[in-house]
Amino acid sequence: MSDQTNDRKIEHIRAIENDPKTDRDGRFFDQIQLCHRGLPELALDQIDPSVEFLGKKLSFPLLISSMTGGDHALIKTINRNLAEAAERTGVALAVGSQRVMFTQPAARDSFDLRTYAPNTVLLGNIGAVQLNYGFSLEQCQQAVDLLQADGLYLHLNPLQEAVQPEGDTDFFGLQEKIAAVAAGLSQPVLLKEVGAGLSPLDIEAGLAAGIKWFDLAGAGGTSWSRIEHHRSAASDDDLGLCFQDWGIPTPQALKLVQPYQNSAGFIASGGLRDGIDMVKSVILGASLCGMAAPFLKPAMESVDSVVRVIEQRRREFTTAMFLLGAPDVNSLFMNRALILGER
Repeated sequence: MSDQTNDRKIEHIRAIENDPKTDRDGRFFDQIQLCHRGLPELALDQIDPSVEFLGKKLSFPLLISSMTGGDHALIKTINRNLAEAAERTGVALAVGSQRVMFTQPAARDSFDLRTYAPNTVLLGNIGAVQLNYGFSLEQCQQAVDLLQADGLYLHLNPLQEAVQPEGDTDFFGLQEKIAAVAAGLSQPVLLKEVGAGLSPLDIEAGLAAGIKWFDLAGAGGTSWSRIEHHRSAASDDDLGLCFQDWGIPTPQALKLVQPYQNSAGFIASGGLRDGIDMVKSVILGASLCGMAAPFLKPAMESVDSVVRVIEQRRREFTTAMFLLGAPDVNSLFMNRALILGER
């Protein structure tokens, strides 16, 4: 474990700020057309967009996806603004990788968020590959305990690690170690990719390890491969650019995992732009929808700025439900008749 981890968090934020193309803007959800209802037989104010996740009620199926954490004033501001906004609006929040809190103890403050979000869903986060580099169940439990988390992401990022100058690339034998953490942790373990998607083989491996929740995190949004390209010391190293669009697009990932719907729950993230993309994700089988990039700049400003973005997404989501004649989220879930041409 390197002390470079803390500095890397700020470098990632600066790369996103300075290079708009780190957002690949795949727009893969645009290929899905929904069946508009001119006579929805609903009143807009009758629609209930709420859902339950990990035993808690959310106002609508939004998860503010993992972004950052560390010993830096900006990072602490971002996480606290996100936590307060998530609590105020009743949505879920996942923190960035907590690995840094074990190399920089002062970084722990950026993850001590339950005071700011006493009721809503909070998810911790550790890189699964770190289980091959000295991390144990005990440290995973410490990450959960500090956040007072409702669950723990073990994130899978082989592409990012392969491109990262100091990347940890030994992913051999992780399934067994993930299973041990899932069996021993006080809270549920969720497997998450970071922008390249999960395949059916990944789902099967996760299920065999005792995992019940998967964040597909497909291609189409933020490219961590391109972000890591900016951190390369060699000017002629274009590996990160070569693989910047690698992966399974999120809508395709949702379709690929449909056979496992009776065995697990799925979170759609990666390239979702608005409430319409969220509705499309739920129709394709997502129980929750994750977004990160739209909240980063607002989180640097204030809680109110984040709340405004969340409320806009809720309005978009609810309006789309209204225009489909869907009174609640259950009426959207896996309802392929709502896709134009599939009735």
